[in-house]
Amino acid sequence: MIRGIGLDVCDISRMQEALSHPRFLTRVFSAREREYMNARGAGAAQTAAGMYAAKEAFLKARGTGIDTLDLARIEVEHDGRGQPRYCLPDALLPAGMSAYLSITHESGIAAAVCVLEQAGSE
Repeated sequence: MIRGIGLDVCDISRMQEALSHPRFLTRVFSAREREYMNARGAGAAQTAAGMYAAKEAFLKARGTGIDTLDLARIEVEHDGRGQPRYCLPDALLPAGMSAYLSITHESGIAAAVCVLEQAGSE
């Protein structure tokens, strides 16, 4: 059963500016996320904008605000093909619940959708 859906967008040029602030980076992104972004070279801002949108989409799917949680705890990782997925502590994603993520980029905007699903609920 679907328990929540969240959608968010992030302006890539705004993220490019934000990446120049070390405090923002450590407050919003985990060490693994920062390493992944750095490896993207010129695409770092696009990647960061997508991951930021994914974090906000997750919070919207949960029905909580951005001030309720340390954003760096909502970690986005990518598999070998670049497909994004959430890597979340149990406290954020209870047993039996799954979080699905899709990120896209177009015309200077990154967007993310999160779907939370509860197994076995009718």
